Amino acid sequence: MSPSRAVYRRRRLVFFGGIILLVVAAAVGVWLFIAQPWAGAETTPAPTSSSTPAPTTEAPTDTASPEPEPTEPDPTETDAAPAACRATDVTVEAVTDADTYPADGLPQLSISLTNNGSAPCTLDVGSATQTFTVTSGGDVWWRSTDCQENPSSMVVTLAAGQNVTSATPVVWDRTRSDVSTCGDENRPHAPGGGASYHVSVSIGGFEAANTAQILLY
Repeated sequence: MSPSRAVYRRRRLVFFGGIILLVVAAAVGVWLFIAQPWAGAETTPAPTSSSTPAPTTEAPTDTASPEPEPTEPDPTETDAAPAACRATDVTVEAVTDADTYPADGLPQLSISLTNNGSAPCTLDVGSATQTFTVTSGGDVWWRSTDCQENPSSMVVTLAAGQNVTSATPVVWDRTRSDVSTCGDENRPHAPGGGASYHVSVSIGGFEAANTAQILLY
């Protein structure tokens, strides 16, 4: 007994359906082979809460070294010239080579300078700025500038705390000075016998606060 028409139709449907499936599968395989959608792609798994990388704190590397900014010199580090001495920093004193002098003794007078400041200072200590004065009571007996010859200037620097004394003393010949009697050998002589005289000095515009007392015999 031969199969009915319905059976033939079912068989043809199954046959053609299988052919269609084969054709579709072949077409998909050819597309995957040609396109290769993963080729060259990184296969990194999607990050999870446990695999999320921590943020880095490393700053990007800069290969260029910055040039230093020019700086102004520190005024405290420069060698500044010493300032002129001030009266508040300098102590001036009259110095004598003795306190008493015999009848033939001639007083030798000098000046002592002390820089009491905390920094060096400059001062003109030349003969043009020096004055020695010898008095007895209110009577001025002798002044070094009355008959001074060739006065000169000499600026020196006194270090902080330094004390200096004039190297070459000025000699008083025990006579009364006067600009009109310079070179006169007959000028009046100062009385001796224990008479008291006071020596005052000034230098560079600064005067000694005290005088030095001497006795003449």
